[in-house]
Amino acid sequence: MTTALDHEWMARALQLAGHGRYTSMPNPRVGCVLVKDGQRVGEGFHLRAGEPHAEIHALRDAGVSARGATAYVTLEPCSHHGRTGPCCEALIEAGVARVVVAMEDPNPVVAGTGSQKLRDAGIEVEVGCLEVDARALNAGFIMRMLEGRPRVRLKQAMSLDGRTAMASGESQWITGPEARRDVQRLRAESCAILSGVDSIIFDNSRLTVRAEQLGLDDAEAISARQPLRVIVDSQLRMPLAAACLTEPGRTLVVAVDGMAGPRRARLEDAGAEVIELPAGGDGRVDLTVLLGWLAQHEQCNELLVETGATLAGALMDADLVDELRLYVAPTLLGSEARPLLALPGIERMDQQRRLEIVDIRALGQDWRILARPEKK
Repeated sequence: MTTALDHEWMARALQLAGHGRYTSMPNPRVGCVLVKDGQRVGEGFHLRAGEPHAEIHALRDAGVSARGATAYVTLEPCSHHGRTGPCCEALIEAGVARVVVAMEDPNPVVAGTGSQKLRDAGIEVEVGCLEVDARALNAGFIMRMLEGRPRVRLKQAMSLDGRTAMASGESQWITGPEARRDVQRLRAESCAILSGVDSIIFDNSRLTVRAEQLGLDDAEAISARQPLRVIVDSQLRMPLAAACLTEPGRTLVVAVDGMAGPRRARLEDAGAEVIELPAGGDGRVDLTVLLGWLAQHEQCNELLVETGATLAGALMDADLVDELRLYVAPTLLGSEARPLLALPGIERMDQQRRLEIVDIRALGQDWRILARPEKK
């Protein structure tokens, strides 16, 4: 049974885990605190894949003081050899007496075996301390492990009358600098950004993290890791001079099977990576297949969608959106402007798509709404 003090130390471990929010992917964000005789003797967090895990940093920080200590870890210590050794073995060798774990690792390679190895070594193990907070921190990693697809967050900026751009496609800028800074942080914590080819044609979107807009102390280091740019382009209409093709990082163009040919070769020469996936019933790229491909081949945990009404509506219609992040500006664009989502076929009130509002807050003169779609 965990105590109030256990909750306090785990809260510190979760705070540490947050330091890996922009850098740990595709690995989960993990923090660890070592406590002995009521005093913190070591702590650490996982920063980048391939580098030491949180437990190793905490053990190094504690040194010999780790013997007999309690370890507070936000995710079950790993039990397998990957790019680093098993953390459960390191805890055993250090002589830790007790391990408090926020949540079991959803990775089937671990999934309870880390905790069991600790118990087999005579270490007391408690699982479930602040589990809700730990799961929220790694929602994308959990989804990839359990459902084989990334967590999908749909970001859109709109006017008060629900419009995202003028009829001509002009959209810069609906929202103010505070909202745009928030979007940059959202991009920075995403493994990939998904858009449609029309957004590239009309807006020439770069889809990059911009250090000068992040407003963070380590902005330069964070922006050095650019999310994968994924452009859904069923018929390969991508302009060869698109700005995103020359930006740092990778641009992946996704076409329908059978589109290989001279156009593909030219796009690849321009800097794109091109893949072909099966078509869905509408003749466009099957979005469910695409999400599975990104999880399997790119280890994508968090997918940010920044696109127009057609692709956004298709993702909503396919029940593939886990969160909407809507930035609402106090302005009106009129009935001729472009809508937020293309959701044809809704004709009666009993067909409406309900949303659960999770959070609403002001960002400068704009409002940010976080909402979850009710599943069909």
